[in-house]
Amino acid sequence: MATTLSIDTTVVATPEQVSSDLAGESVILNLKTGMYFGLNEVGASIWNLLQQPRSVQEICNQILDQYDVESDQCEQDVLRLLNELVESELIEIKDVASA
Repeated sequence: MATTLSIDTTVVATPEQVSSDLAGESVILNLKTGMYFGLNEVGASIWNLLQQPRSVQEICNQILDQYDVESDQCEQDVLRLLNELVESELIEIKDVASA
């Protein structure tokens, strides 16, 4: 299932995972696969935002407010991480346009 994330995509953490904060970083366990996924401080901030459905744009805006990063670089990095989390089945895409 190849889904392309965009700045308007809404994503949320799946219920089939547990996560823990480790000194500002996060570790996530996929309960279906038994695989662990580690996140640095910025990734942990993004993960915390993913506990509620949010658009990629909302996530980028929050990261831009918290960290000294250029907008284009932030968007690229956030999309890269979100794609990894989708592939690892730790987040899901919410289709808000199908109403």
